Amino acid sequence: MEHMGIEAIYPKPNLSLNTTPHKVYPYLLKGLTISYPNQVWGADITYIKMHGGYLYLVAFIDWHSRFIVAHKLSTTLETEFCLEAAREALKIATPGIINTDQGVQFTTPDFTGLWDLERTKVSMDHKGRCFDNIFTERFWRSFKYEEVYLKDYQSVREAEESIRDYIRRYNFDRIHQALDYKTPAEVYLGNQILWEDSSRKLFVN
Repeated sequence: MEHMGIEAIYPKPNLSLNTTPHKVYPYLLKGLTISYPNQVWGADITYIKMHGGYLYLVAFIDWHSRFIVAHKLSTTLETEFCLEAAREALKIATPGIINTDQGVQFTTPDFTGLWDLERTKVSMDHKGRCFDNIFTERFWRSFKYEEVYLKDYQSVREAEESIRDYIRRYNFDRIHQALDYKTPAEVYLGNQILWEDSSRKLFVN
């Protein structure tokens, strides 16, 4: 198989591996106490198996509340879907720190230029240190075991609808022991109505 160039089709490690020279921002979260919403957001990408291929999901997560502020699904790893999700998140709030890995999607001037550096500090994980983004990794684990591994998405539309519903339930219905048995939405939003559009209806009491 090696001589013939034959290999299995599966997502390779380091989905956002970056070989392009780029500015490296310092990791700002070591020893930081995260105690209020929008203090720190984490952003990351994961792959999703579907019938006949793979999709890619980016999520912006408020680390204090575990609330998924925005997400976007894509059929490719081009940067644009990350930019779209970031713009959507910034319509909701402005974080004090945005933390990402050093993947190509997050190190382009287009992405880093979205943030008002007088209000938001950019933080980047050390290379090979997935636990620098621990709260996002925990969400991916729950998401994969409770949603992706249980499904066999037959189309992009089916995946979008099912994932959107999972994230809505994760935000608004699922209680967390670490949040004193409150939902992420209760901690992040209190009693405020956040937003409504044609693709989501995200409300609290």
